[in-house]
Amino acid sequence: MDLSQVSVFFIAVLLILAVLVVLCLVRAIIGPRVADRIVATNMMGTLVITIIAVLAVMMGEGYLVDICLIYAMISFLAVIVLCKVYMGVYLQRKTEEKEEAENERS
Repeated sequence: MDLSQVSVFFIAVLLILAVLVVLCLVRAIIGPRVADRIVATNMMGTLVITIIAVLAVMMGEGYLVDICLIYAMISFLAVIVLCKVYMGVYLQRKTEEKEEAENERS
C-alpha cells in the first residue's frame, strides 16, 4: 500500500464518521424520549473522539491525542450532568403526579 491509498482510506473513514455524527445529531434533535437524546449526545462525543484520533494518526501529530483525551473527559462529564438533570426532572415530575393523585382522592 502506498501513501496515496492510505490517505484515501483515512479520508473515507473521516467522511463515514462525519455522516454518523450528522445522523446522531438528527437523532438527538428528533429523539422521542430524553434517553434517546442523551444516548445520541454520548455517541456524538464518542464519534468526535474517534475523528480526532484518526486525524492524529493521519497527520502524525501527538498533541491531538492529548486533545482527544481531554475531549473524552469533558464528554463523559457532560453526559453525567445530562443524566443527573434528567433524573432530577423525572423524579420531580413523578412526585408532582403522586401528589396530584392523592389530592384527587381526598
